[in-house]
Amino acid sequence: MIGISSKTIYAIAALQQLGDVSDKEVLKIKEIAAQASIPQNFLEQILLELKKQGLLVSIKGAYGGYRLAKSLQDITLKDVVMILESDIFSDIDQKDNPSLQLFWDDLKQKALTLFEIPLSELKEYQYKVNQTLNYSI
Repeated sequence: MIGISSKTIYAIAALQQLGDVSDKEVLKIKEIAAQASIPQNFLEQILLELKKQGLLVSIKGAYGGYRLAKSLQDITLKDVVMILESDIFSDIDQKDNPSLQLFWDDLKQKALTLFEIPLSELKEYQYKVNQTLNYSI
């Protein structure tokens, strides 16, 4: 059924880190891994897949790293889920019961609609956290 793997959760955290730097800056895998608390080897695989699908750009060399290929406003949770969770609905097979198949197909479309949230909204959540943490005695 529907589930979000660690891979997708880490991808969102990495994209958030990359969204916090200017369009011209790059972050090294080591920096992203440290800032987002992601195992570096696992992060390398994730970033390569996101690059292959056009969400990231990599720059080679001593001053190289990764940056967003487009703004977080133009990247949705659905984009990331569809790239990294290719089998999110694969275990739903009710071909012997057309009404259940229709139900699951409808549910899939509704779930994907919920995932249309742009990742730029992460900044709103960061703002809420900052407001909560700014109270002092």
